[in-house]
Amino acid sequence: MSETSAGGGDVSPLRAVIEVVVRALVDRPDAVKVTESERRGMSLLELRTAPGDMGKIIGRQGRTAAALRTLLAVTAEKHGKRAQLDIKD
Repeated sequence: MSETSAGGGDVSPLRAVIEVVVRALVDRPDAVKVTESERRGMSLLELRTAPGDMGKIIGRQGRTAAALRTLLAVTAEKHGKRAQLDIKD
């Protein structure tokens, strides 16, 4: 299980896409944290935000969360990978 470093400049395109979109959606972009790990040949991205911003990430009836997952899947497919997004509270 490897984790991409936050300050090393070695940010995967999957993580970068999620970070950019989520930071644009929330009130506290500095509180957004995306960690990436590998499990069973699949990239697993875990998203954490400030508690007050969680509703903005999930959206009405989960539409924003579903859109984020779709965007991640398309980006992963473009790079020949599989990926999953977990939104943590």
